[in-house]
Amino acid sequence: MHQLIIVKLENLSNRYKELNKILSNSNVITDKSKFLSLSKEHSRLSILEYYFNSWKKLNREKISLKSMLSDTEIHDLVQDELNVIHIKIKKIEEKIILFLMPQDFSNKYNCFLEIRAGTGGGEAALFVKDLCRMYIKFSEFQSWKIKIIHSSHSEHKGYKEVIIKICNKKAYSKLKFESGGHRVQRIPATESQGRVHTSTCTVAVMPEMSELKLPKIKSSDLRIDTFRSSGAGGQHINTTDSAIRITHVPTNTVVECQDERSQHKNKSKAMSVLLARLQTNLLKNRKKSESKIRRNLLGSGDRSDRIRTYNFTQGRITDHRLNLTIYKLDEIMEGNLDLILDPILKKYRLKDIEKFLQKQNKYGNVE
Repeated sequence: MHQLIIVKLENLSNRYKELNKILSNSNVITDKSKFLSLSKEHSRLSILEYYFNSWKKLNREKISLKSMLSDTEIHDLVQDELNVIHIKIKKIEEKIILFLMPQDFSNKYNCFLEIRAGTGGGEAALFVKDLCRMYIKFSEFQSWKIKIIHSSHSEHKGYKEVIIKICNKKAYSKLKFESGGHRVQRIPATESQGRVHTSTCTVAVMPEMSELKLPKIKSSDLRIDTFRSSGAGGQHINTTDSAIRITHVPTNTVVECQDERSQHKNKSKAMSVLLARLQTNLLKNRKKSESKIRRNLLGSGDRSDRIRTYNFTQGRITDHRLNLTIYKLDEIMEGNLDLILDPILKKYRLKDIEKFLQKQNKYGNVE
């Protein structure tokens, strides 16, 4: 582990011991506000203290075992034990570095998930429906709440577009790398000669930002149109102008919502999606250097990027960012997305750690 990080850990360990003494002081206990603040800091540092003590203990064992390598009779046994300890040390170091790294607070938000049909006509629209079902099933496995914000039906029982709001603070951090182009290869039900067709759709995942982080929007920048809802939905369909279309004129960003009976509710939902889209664009512009690193590893997230192929005839799914192929397509389409998400998140986490360590070498400090 980097020497600067060890120094930082020693300082935090001293702070943890200091807090033990402070929190036992009766004057501090009576000051509820101060006691609560210090207790939170103590709780956070207790985790780091545990990792640091475990790391030091494993390193002492490592030194002790190395001294035994000269004994030829037990050399192989000692080497095996050293290999096990080395793996344990690396895992703890990863946890420590992740703990010390600056947190991306956008990871702690609900998210909007937009799926749109691309090339392929009716088959692309059916694939949108399949992906929507996959993400909903995955969310159900995670016990996340789901809301359909907007859906536009196609002529072939699929969706031209669907927008889902996923309500859980872990949702965005788990799904943020799903943005991009998704390609499907399969034989459509209407194909009489058994030929495999290729269709595409795009997925965009956006965090729902907090009120303080939302961009300010002037009412003069908005054009709001009302129209009658279409598609399945009951007697109110085609009888009232309850559907809403909001256009943000400066950026030409358009959002529609027609899933609620109430025009007011549709407007509220549409505004929340619009704000998320605008915020996503702002973050993208502000973090060009960070997005370059992310693009090199996982693609830019732009809709033109093909990130994944779903081959139904061979039962395989391939993520092109990792060159990872899994022959469990049916299982993944039924919502077991962790099979493909976990390797992506691990790769991104390792890249973050590498960037963090490079920063220590460059500037010589640990923030």
